[in-house]
Amino acid sequence: MRIATTGLGPSEWGGDAMVLFVPEGGMDLLDQLVPEAAALVKMKASRLKFTGKEDSILAVELERGPVGSVYLAGLGGGDGPLPLDRWRRGMALAVRQAGKDRRVKMMALSGEAATPEVVAALAEGALLAEYAFEKYKTQVEPVEKPEPLEELLVHGADAASLEKGSLRAAAQNYARDLANEPGNVISPAALAGKALAMAEEWGLDCEVLDETRMREMGMNGILSVGSGSHNPPRLVHLAYRPEGVSKGRVAFVGKGITFDSGGLNIKPGDYMRSMKGDKTGACNVLAVMRAVAGTRPDFEVHGFAGAAENMPGGGAYRPDDVIRMFNGKTVEVDNTDAEGRVVLGDVLAYASGSKPSVIIDMATLTGACVVALGPYTAGAFGNDRELVASFREASAKTGERFWELPMDDDRLKKKIRSEIADVLNSGGRYGGAITAAMFLREFVGEGIKWLHLDIAGVDTSDEEYGYYRKGATGFGVRTCLEWLEMRMSR
Repeated sequence: MRIATTGLGPSEWGGDAMVLFVPEGGMDLLDQLVPEAAALVKMKASRLKFTGKEDSILAVELERGPVGSVYLAGLGGGDGPLPLDRWRRGMALAVRQAGKDRRVKMMALSGEAATPEVVAALAEGALLAEYAFEKYKTQVEPVEKPEPLEELLVHGADAASLEKGSLRAAAQNYARDLANEPGNVISPAALAGKALAMAEEWGLDCEVLDETRMREMGMNGILSVGSGSHNPPRLVHLAYRPEGVSKGRVAFVGKGITFDSGGLNIKPGDYMRSMKGDKTGACNVLAVMRAVAGTRPDFEVHGFAGAAENMPGGGAYRPDDVIRMFNGKTVEVDNTDAEGRVVLGDVLAYASGSKPSVIIDMATLTGACVVALGPYTAGAFGNDRELVASFREASAKTGERFWELPMDDDRLKKKIRSEIADVLNSGGRYGGAITAAMFLREFVGEGIKWLHLDIAGVDTSDEEYGYYRKGATGFGVRTCLEWLEMRMSR
C-alpha cells in the first residue's frame, strides 16, 4: 500500500472511496463533502441511526460523481482530544471495508484534528489492518480474499508523520510474521538467521552465540532449556550505535522459545497447540531494532534474544536439576515448563554486561498473568517507578494496554526460595506472574533500571478486532518505539 499526503480537498479528488472520521454527535463534518453526496450520506446515516459511536463504520455507495463510496468511521465521544487508538481502529475499519467493497484507492479526511500524532496513527491503522499471514495457503477462494488497498491519501497530513507511522506498523507486522511462523520453520538457528539478514539489510551490528560459545561462557540456563532438542539454542545480540557521540544506552531483551512442549513436565495437547508463539518476545525485539535502524536515534540501542526449543528427550533437563547461570547464581529446577525465565536469566545477565541504563524485557512468560489481567492487557513489573510510569504513558498513545503488578511482597519472594540453590525456577500457582518477575530480577545487573513486560495472552488474538486479525499481534513493539521517542525528546 502506498500512503501519501495530499492537499486536494474532498470536492477536488476523485477515486474509489473517501473516509471521514466522525466523533459522536459530529455529523456536521459531512458538510466537507459536495452537497449532493453530503445529502445522501446524511440520509443513510439517519436511517441507519449512525451517530459516530466508537468502532462503528457506515458505508455509503454514491450513484454518481468522482467518488465511488463514502465511509464514516465512528470515533465515539468524550471530552478533550480523543484517544489515538480510536483513530487507529477507525482507519482499520475503513481499510477493511474498502477491501470488501473492492475499492483500491482511498482518501482520508481527518479535519482540523489532524495532529502529527493522529496522522501517524492513521498510517499505523491502515497498514496493520492490511496484514495477513497466508504464505502457506496454496488455494484461496477469490470471494474470501478482499482486494488490497493500493493507495491511501491523507488530506492535510505531514509526510514525516506518515513515514513514522508506516515505519512502526511495518515493524509490528514484521514481528507478526516471525511469530506466526511454525516451529518446523523457525528453529533457534533459523531465528538467528533472520536476525542476521535483517541486520545486514538495516545496517545494524549483529553477533550470534552458538552452543559452543555459550558453553565456554557458562550460559548453562539457556543450554539446559535447549538440551532436549535436536535444534541447539542461540543467543542474538543486535546493536545500533549512532554516528556521533551517544547520549545513552538502552537494551531490549526477548524470550525466544521457538516451540515449547513443556519439556519433561510436558504440556497437555490443548496447551501445546499455540506454543509456536512462545518466541514472540524475541520477535518483538528484532522488530524494535529494525525500526530503530530506520529512525537513527542519538543513543545506543541493543537488542538481545535468547532462542531455544523446549523439548523432552534423553538429554533434556530435569526437575530437581541445579543449574549454574551465566552470572554465577544457581537455580534449582522445580518445573521444566518454567523455562522462559531460565533462558531470560542468562540473557538478562549478559545484556547487563553492555552497561545499559535501562533494560526492557518482553516475554510470553506466565499463564498467571493472563488469569490476572485477561487476554487484552499485559503485565508490567519494574525496579523503578518512574520507568514503569513513563512506559505506561507511552502505551496510552499506542493503545497497547499495560498494568503494573507489585513486586514488593517478601512473602511471595519466599515462594522461589530453594533449599539447595540460590533460587527456585517456579513459585507455584499463586502470584505466578509476580514470582516469575522476582526470579528475573535476580539476573539484572546492579544499578540498572529494569522493566519486565509479561505479554502472555496479548501476543495472539483469537478474534478480528480493530487492526488485529487472528494470530500473532506484535503487541508491545509500538509502545517500545513510542517510549524510545519520548526518551529522545527529554
